[in-house]
Formats: sequence, structure tokens, C-alpha cells
Amino acid sequence: MSSTSIDDLLAFEEEAAPVGPQERGSRARPVLRSLAVAAAVVAVLLVGLRAVGLQVSLPVLIAGVLAVLAVRRVTTLLAPPPPPPPAGRMATGEEDGSYHWGSRDALRAAINGWERPLDWSSGNRERFTERILPRLGELADERLRQRHGLTRDSDPTRARALLGDQLWSFLATPSRRPPSPRDVAAIVAELEKI
Repeated sequence: MSSTSIDDLLAFEEEAAPVGPQERGSRARPVLRSLAVAAAVVAVLLVGLRAVGLQVSLPVLIAGVLAVLAVRRVTTLLAPPPPPPPAGRMATGEEDGSYHWGSRDALRAAINGWERPLDWSSGNRERFTERILPRLGELADERLRQRHGLTRDSDPTRARALLGDQLWSFLATPSRRPPSPRDVAAIVAELEKI
């Protein structure tokens, strides 16, 4: 039996925003820049090798340069993060006893993962129905799968009995208005009971 808590299931990463025409152009820039660098390196190598008197096939040279640039890009992406700054005095929070919400606070990141979408959809039923309700349904299905070996789709009758009528109807039928924070807290409490 898995021992996953509701906190693990609540972890959320922001979805990417829809890509507009301006963002598509900004995504093409690194590719074009890489191709320009590759072309420049191939030209310099070709001239240098021919000046020395060596003949190398152009496709082999291009493939070699692209391979080296790809390895360089991958190693750059996989490099460990820079070390943290040396321990010293914190700018805020030490003397007054308040908590310093640093950039490495995983709890704050998890809270923000739900807080932002909930705030964003608090006054808009469609946003709540599109963004939050499916996530809550996934949480319910995951809890049912882990604890009871079923999902709402695989065994709806048993799932409804396990979830209870209030939680079942909340997940099955979108409400006319977004739920209040108290209602969401009640739903999460019901999810934790599964």
C-alpha cells in the first residue's frame, strides 16, 4: 500500500500559457541562433581544414559540429545549480522571529501552485470548471485508485459510495458559481477522508 499524502497529490506546476504568434517567434530565435553558430563553425573549420590540406566531407563536418553543439546544450541544461551564497545574516526575519519566505521554500511553492489558480478562478465559474475542478477530480481518482483500486470511471457505483453524495455531485456537475474558500476546504477534507 502506498503512503502518499494529500499534500503530495496537491503538488501542482503551472500550465504553460497558450502560445501566441509573438511567443512562437521568440521560441524560434534560439534555434536560428544555434543554426547560425553551427554554420559559422562549419565555415571556419572547412576553411581551416582546406588551408592545411585536409579534405573532409561536408555532411560529416556538419553532423560533427551539430553533435558537439547538441552535447554542449544538453550538458548546460543538466549542470547542477550554482552553490548557495555563503551563510551569513539573513536580510529579514531573523531578528523579529518572522519566517523568511525564501526562493527555495518548497511549502510556499506548493501553496502557490494551488493559491494562484484558485485566486485566478475565484470570480469566474468557467475558469474554475476548466482549471480547478478537473484537478480535484484527478485527486479524487488518485485517492480512490491508491486506497481502493478503482476510479470514478472504472466503477462509478462503488466510487460514488466511497466519495459520498456531496463530493460526487460536486465533481460530477459544475456549479453555477465558484465555491467559496469554506466549500473548497470542506471538499478537500472529504478528499482526505477517502
